[in-house]
Amino acid sequence: MSDSATLHAALAAVRQLDALGLNRGSTGNLSVRAGSEHAPGSFWITPTGMPADELAVDRFVLVADDGSVLQGDWAPSTEWPFHRAVYRARPELAAVVHMHSPHATALACLRRELPAFHYMVAVAGGDNVPCTPYHLFGTEALSQAVGAAFADRNACLMANHGLVAGGASLAQAMKVALEIESLCGIYLQALAVGEPVLLSRSQMAEVIERFRHYGRARR
Repeated sequence: MSDSATLHAALAAVRQLDALGLNRGSTGNLSVRAGSEHAPGSFWITPTGMPADELAVDRFVLVADDGSVLQGDWAPSTEWPFHRAVYRARPELAAVVHMHSPHATALACLRRELPAFHYMVAVAGGDNVPCTPYHLFGTEALSQAVGAAFADRNACLMANHGLVAGGASLAQAMKVALEIESLCGIYLQALAVGEPVLLSRSQMAEVIERFRHYGRARR
């Protein structure tokens, strides 16, 4: 996919998250890896402080692996360091979505991980979605925490902050983000009644193995 097509898809994704109420105003951010014609490790990211209804394809910012701006008239999101950390930790991932969505953010403010209370937690690549320690937004400390969480997961919560999700494509990153937000809501509802019964590691391992081929088999 060309950079132009990728950025049009990224713009649509940002607007979708805003329409769903999963990001509001200028909260959250989104990035996609740049095409091979650009410097290795570079990525396009939403500009800082710009709400979805003001965003346009030509307002995305191209950021190099060293943090310098390669293209764009706007400053990149202040959260660009943890996007870079994800891409460094997981070279196969092509997009990162960050949301201040209500349910995931509520769980993050409790500083609780999302455990294996439901088999779909495996969509994030393991038997939980970890919650990183609290760090100030835009800092290297937060970047390192998110990068470490993504070593073997496709999503994490950030304490007192929100949700980060990644995928091998923008569509997959959005799928993970939306699914984890939904699961956080269900988990919070369950907690209002009591502690949910968790699936075992072996049970989650079976799910993860099933997911490796789910939806990919030809008839």
